[in-house]
Amino acid sequence: MTFHAYQRMLRINTAFNGIQKGEAISNSAFASGFESLSGFNESYRSVSGESPSQTADKSVLNIIRFTTPIGSMFACASSEGICLLEFTDRRMLETEFSDLCKRLDAVILPGENIYLEQVQTELLEYFSGNRKIFTVPLHTPGTEFQKAVWKILQDIPYGESHSYTQQAISLGKPKAVRAVGTANELNRVVIIIPCHRVIASDGSLADYGGGLHRKKWLLDFEKINTTCL
Repeated sequence: MTFHAYQRMLRINTAFNGIQKGEAISNSAFASGFESLSGFNESYRSVSGESPSQTADKSVLNIIRFTTPIGSMFACASSEGICLLEFTDRRMLETEFSDLCKRLDAVILPGENIYLEQVQTELLEYFSGNRKIFTVPLHTPGTEFQKAVWKILQDIPYGESHSYTQQAISLGKPKAVRAVGTANELNRVVIIIPCHRVIASDGSLADYGGGLHRKKWLLDFEKINTTCL
């Protein structure tokens, strides 16, 4: 996302909030800095996929971008908790944004909320080696199977790694190794839901949406900090 695109989304966010409060679309568009209604409608549709009038009743997922020792990340949060935490170069990022919007009937716009503040604080503590367990609330829509897989991921202790087979056995579905792997890939909240702690049965790193170099970094980092305890 370029700086200009981000600024445009900020203006759209301002206009969207005005529309939700009952302001006329034209008034909200001009008040947020757009020079023409057509320009606003075009920009709005490019972000949300729909016209302003079609999304007036939708909820908002606020998004922020911030840096970490292993790359910049996006975090999205609803009024219930964190629903996305991904590296900005994640291959499936656009697909994840689209899926979230459909599942939660929402639009994604820049903005702050208490969960976005909390997740940044907890990640800073994690990367400083001072946090092993996250407490920020999560809002992770998905199928019942996916939610069960993501719960098993959160049960893998800090500094340890499990295989996909172990994960399937813990789930009570020892033959569902492939399905478990697919559900891991669809995890939208990395690090907090630690899919980086799952490796292949032969000990290889297997795959990781954020890149194998980050997976290795995270595993090594946690192992070192566990050893130092």
